[in-house]
Amino acid sequence: MKILTHEQEQVLKRERDFLNDLRVKLVGFGTSQESLETLGQSIAQLDDLFLLVMVGEFNAGKSAVINALLGEKLLKEGVTPTTSKINILRYGEESNRKVVAENQEVVFLPVDLLSQVSIVDTPGTNAIVRYHEELTRHFVPRADLVLFITSIDRPFTESERIFMEHIRNWGKKVVIVINKLDILQEEDELRQVEDFVRDNARDLLGVAPEIFTVSARLALRAKQGEEDLWETSQFAPLEAYIENTLDQTSQIKLKFLNPLGVSTHLVENISEGAKDRSQVLEEDLALLRNVDQQQEIYQKDKAKEFELRMAEVENIFLEMEQRGDEFFEDRFRLARVLDLIKKDRMQTDFEQEVVANVPQRVDQKVNELIDWLVESDLRQWKSVTDYIADRKSAHKERIIGSSVGSEFVYDRNRLLDAIGRDAEQVVETYDKEYETQKIAIDAQNAVAASLAVEIGAVGLGTIITALATTMAADVTGILTASLVAVLGFFIIPASRRKAKRELHDRLEELRTKLISTLRAAFEKEMNHSVERIEEAIAPYSRFVRAEAAQTEEILGELKYARMEIDQLQSEISNW
Repeated sequence: MKILTHEQEQVLKRERDFLNDLRVKLVGFGTSQESLETLGQSIAQLDDLFLLVMVGEFNAGKSAVINALLGEKLLKEGVTPTTSKINILRYGEESNRKVVAENQEVVFLPVDLLSQVSIVDTPGTNAIVRYHEELTRHFVPRADLVLFITSIDRPFTESERIFMEHIRNWGKKVVIVINKLDILQEEDELRQVEDFVRDNARDLLGVAPEIFTVSARLALRAKQGEEDLWETSQFAPLEAYIENTLDQTSQIKLKFLNPLGVSTHLVENISEGAKDRSQVLEEDLALLRNVDQQQEIYQKDKAKEFELRMAEVENIFLEMEQRGDEFFEDRFRLARVLDLIKKDRMQTDFEQEVVANVPQRVDQKVNELIDWLVESDLRQWKSVTDYIADRKSAHKERIIGSSVGSEFVYDRNRLLDAIGRDAEQVVETYDKEYETQKIAIDAQNAVAASLAVEIGAVGLGTIITALATTMAADVTGILTASLVAVLGFFIIPASRRKAKRELHDRLEELRTKLISTLRAAFEKEMNHSVERIEEAIAPYSRFVRAEAAQTEEILGELKYARMEIDQLQSEISNW
């Protein structure tokens, strides 16, 4: 690296600090090891010589161009792939080779040009051995300047276009060399080739790159003694560009811009993946909001219908109270005074006329309510199952992609599968008879405990029958005790009012306790139903919300990184 000005040293320190900090953050963002290594290599390149990388199809003449630059035939040339590894040419007092990595060698040569610039010879981009092209692809991010070699007889082929697009994505400066000038005889043909390459390169890169048309073969012959071929080779402008036009400031600018171009490529790729993930998560959050809304509506609708069903139960007792009033009005009369003293008959009449079929009707209503609870619970589970299945099916193809992140996709699908399995298991194993019986027993036990009644048989009707029988006995006691009262004509109305009041109090107590106990038992069951669905979704919900928060943080960090890159690139470009 050449001596830097104070300003350049300050920018270099800022850039290195920023890039190292970015690399640490990218680790936390789940960036691939390959990308991290690429960024690390580009950071290391800041302290190395300027790196000039030759790329192009095999047989385009990459090695020939290098030999012409160096003035000696130091690299093999041929019509078949001759370069199978990355060769980094550096200055050395003596010619030597050193293996520095798998499929990568440093070639030390006593050539003055290499004291200022390291030149890299790469395998052909359309080599039969695909691994050769991969070697070149992976090395491109390290280049400070790319010399793209194409052949005048096969200019800008499809494989070259694709590879140049790869170079562009890394933000590299590209110089195009059209080799094998000597095989064309007509000037018009030469201009057509140059215009074709220039137009296609401009469309692909967005800028018009420098283009040099040369004959590397003639240039090497000229340097080796056939001096009259030098002008014909047209190699002088390319050599002058590399040796003179690419001066110290230009080299430093490209050297500093290189890792920033690599960073831009990585940041944009990760940002694209984060945006894809954010979109998926936003749709997941919408799904969760929809489920929450459905749950809320489900609870409201269920609570409303529950109250209607409980009102039907309550009406049974209100009707019983009404019949009790009519019973007392009918019995507490002087005309029926003889009936008042017949306790057994009075108890039988009370049970038949007042209690009547209350136990059976309550049993029926409660059983209908339980059936409704079970059915609505099952329907809600099916609704969740279908909704999750539709969500997976609708996005299965779209979310499978490296930009979203394989670990994220795996975790998300695993949790969606878990919800689906839980819901399906509930639906498939839902034993309606068992659930119904369980709720009924729970309700019966709750009522029995509330009313301090021993359960002799299953069913709320049994409890109500026992209570009604006891009540009938109590009422008969009231009527019998009123026998003395019939001796006074004015005492009968007072006794009737007392009997009705006591009956009202007993029925009110029974109705209130029964209704409140049933309500508590059934509300508990409804809440349990909702909680089971929420518990099934909870892991997925936590995952989505955590990932959404993390993704927003990543996007914020990447936005800041892009701003910092833009600022550094602007400062460096203005030198």
